[in-house]
Amino acid sequence: MNATATRKIRHLSFGLTVAAAALGAPAAAWAQQVILKVHHFLPSTSSAQLKLIQPWCDKVAKESGDRLKCQIYPAMQLGGTPAQLFEQARDGVADIVWTVPTYAAGRFTKSEVFELPWMAATAKSGSQALWTYVDRHAADEFKGVKRIFMHVHDGALFHFSGKQPKTLEDLKGLKVRAATRANSRMLAALGAAPVQMPLPAVPESLSKGVVDGATVPWEGTPSIKLAEIAKYHLDVPAGAPRISNTIFLFGMNQAKYDSLPADLKRVIDANSGLAASAWAGETGFDAVVETYKKAAKDAGGVFYNLPEAEYQRWVKATDSVDDDWVKDASAKGADGKKLLAEARSLVQQYAK
Repeated sequence: MNATATRKIRHLSFGLTVAAAALGAPAAAWAQQVILKVHHFLPSTSSAQLKLIQPWCDKVAKESGDRLKCQIYPAMQLGGTPAQLFEQARDGVADIVWTVPTYAAGRFTKSEVFELPWMAATAKSGSQALWTYVDRHAADEFKGVKRIFMHVHDGALFHFSGKQPKTLEDLKGLKVRAATRANSRMLAALGAAPVQMPLPAVPESLSKGVVDGATVPWEGTPSIKLAEIAKYHLDVPAGAPRISNTIFLFGMNQAKYDSLPADLKRVIDANSGLAASAWAGETGFDAVVETYKKAAKDAGGVFYNLPEAEYQRWVKATDSVDDDWVKDASAKGADGKKLLAEARSLVQQYAK
C-alpha cells in the first residue's frame, strides 16, 4: 500500500470517529437527564398541580438545564390509594409524591399536632411553622423520604348541601366529612358525626347523602367542583384560625436523591426547605382563597361567618382534642404538652 492510500485510510477513519462522536453526543446528554416520576391524588386540573407541583417542576428543570424533568402522574395513575403515597415515595414506586401523610392514621403523631383545631390563621405562617417544627422534633417520622417542602392549607371550613347550621346545636348529629383523624376528633367534639375520607371521595358522598357536609379548605373546592354540590358555607370570624388543618408533604425517595450527581442535588436543595414551604403555603393557598370564594358566590353559594361569641363556644367545645393528642404523643415517648406549646408558638412567631 502506498503512502497516499495510507493517508486516505487515516482520514476516513478519523472522519468516521468524529461522526460517531457527534451522533453519540445527544444520547450522552439524554443519558444525563433524570426523569422524576411525581405522583399525587388530585386531578391534573387541580390547584395543587397547577400552582405547586408543575411550577416546582418547571423551576428545577430550568435551573438544571433540563437535566431534571418531571413526569407527573395525577389522580393516583400509578395505582394505590392516597393513604399509600408516602410508602410509594419511601419504597421507590414514585420518585416524588405530594400527599397528606396523615391519611395513614397514627403514623405521623408528632407532626399531626398541626392538624389540631384553631392552629393557624394563614397557610404561609402555618407552613413555615410546620417545616421548622418537623425539622426539630419529627424528622424521624419521615425516614426514607427527603422532605422537599411541607405545608398546611388555608384552613378547613364547613360546606353543606341541604341546610346551613349556625350554632353548635344545629351541627349535632350531622354527618360531616373529615380529612384526618384529628379532624374527626374535632367534629365529634362539636357534636357532629365524622366520616373520614380523602378529598376525591367527597362529591359522590355528598351527592348520595353519605354525608350532609364536608370540611374542605377553599383551595380544595374547585378540583372536586364542590361549589356546584354544596350551597351553604360556614366559616369562622374573619382573620381567626379555622376549624382544622391538614399537613401536606412534597417528598422525594431518599435513595433517588442520594443517587443524583452533586450539581443536581444542589438544584433540589435550592428548591427545598423553609422558603419553599412558605412559598407553597402562600402561593398555593392564601393567594387563591378570594378567587375560589367568589366562584362559590357566583354559583349561588350562601355564606355565614360565626359571630365571635359562638366561635368561642366552638373553641371551648374542642379542648379535649388537644388533650387527646397530648396523650397520644406522650404514649409514644414524646413530651406532648411541650410539643403542642412549641407548635403554637412557632405559628405565632411566623405570623409576625
